[in-house]
Amino acid sequence: MTRRVAVFTGTRAEYGLLAPLMRAIIAEPGLDLLVIVGAQHLSPEFGETWREIERDGFAIAARVEMLLSSDTALGVVKSLGLGTMGLGDALDRLSPDLLVVLGDRFEALAAVQAALILRVPVAHVHGGEITEGAYDDAIRHAITKMSDLHFTATEPYRRRVIQMGSPPERVFNVGALGLDEAEDEVPMPLAEVSNTLNFSIRAPYLLVTYHPATLANEDPVATMRAILEALEGFPDHQVIFTHPNADNGGRAITARIVAHVARHPGRALSVRSLGAARYRAVLAGAAAVLGNSSSGIIEAPSAGVPTVNIGSRQAGRLAAASVRHCGTDAPAIRAALIWALSDEGRAIAAAADNPYGKGDAARAIVAVLRDADLGGVKRFHDIAGAEG
Repeated sequence: MTRRVAVFTGTRAEYGLLAPLMRAIIAEPGLDLLVIVGAQHLSPEFGETWREIERDGFAIAARVEMLLSSDTALGVVKSLGLGTMGLGDALDRLSPDLLVVLGDRFEALAAVQAALILRVPVAHVHGGEITEGAYDDAIRHAITKMSDLHFTATEPYRRRVIQMGSPPERVFNVGALGLDEAEDEVPMPLAEVSNTLNFSIRAPYLLVTYHPATLANEDPVATMRAILEALEGFPDHQVIFTHPNADNGGRAITARIVAHVARHPGRALSVRSLGAARYRAVLAGAAAVLGNSSSGIIEAPSAGVPTVNIGSRQAGRLAAASVRHCGTDAPAIRAALIWALSDEGRAIAAAADNPYGKGDAARAIVAVLRDADLGGVKRFHDIAGAEG
């Protein structure tokens, strides 16, 4: 009997990671794919990236409008409520045998809340990680507690999911999905990327993505000002900015980026969404990655590109030697970027061992999705010696 697997995606970055798994599900005779999109994918402000999903050949089974045009914490709370209702309708209509979600976003939390009550088993990818500077950290662990199958990116993360009470036989260390296509794909030529963006990208250049640190005492506007001030010290480098996500404070960051780009025509570019293929191409050719996106921690080391990770958003996450952590003030950012661009920084990045695997996660996940027993009651697993 064919198993119907729903995959939910609400952001461009999350989709870029899920795409190889979605293709692997389609290729597996025992599985049928149902794609549910929502939130940022449907928003013109964030580039209507549902179009990219369809261009990649995926049929969209359900679209869930849930994102308010707001830049406040209350706006996120209301979007979460709308998402839970809309995703409940979608799951009730589609009746999948299993729902797959990735990561730690509030959009994914909405999907999992609905699935829990509707008794749709959940498979969670990228559980067990720590990002102390964002409320995403608590969301990730909440999703773990509501999920039935777990696919972690490292062995320490697998142990952490088990520590949270998940049965070991339902927790699988498969590596990071974002590395799958990096292994298999020939990057799009930068000349082609330049043509699609109507902007001539030339080396050396920096790739910058900064998101609000929603739990930390870190003013996103002040940090973005510091980033822009630090970048003024590297006039020979172009700067490619990708816009922040829909968290509270993100729109204020975007406004500063757009104003900076207007002052530096030809040297700086801001893009709502590069899309997965263009992003990988731009990443592969960058002199360094700058900001606080998980891609700088997980994907950049496999591309041999040094990362400057700013602030506390990714605090607690395992990182390769090619990742240099720094504070949120301009001098600290400038010093870390000098290191990243130095002979030492480049040599370390070229030789760095990525703790997130080698790029075979989709195949491993699909094998479990096809064969896993989804029946029975989920029971709490106690670790020996921890009961009393």
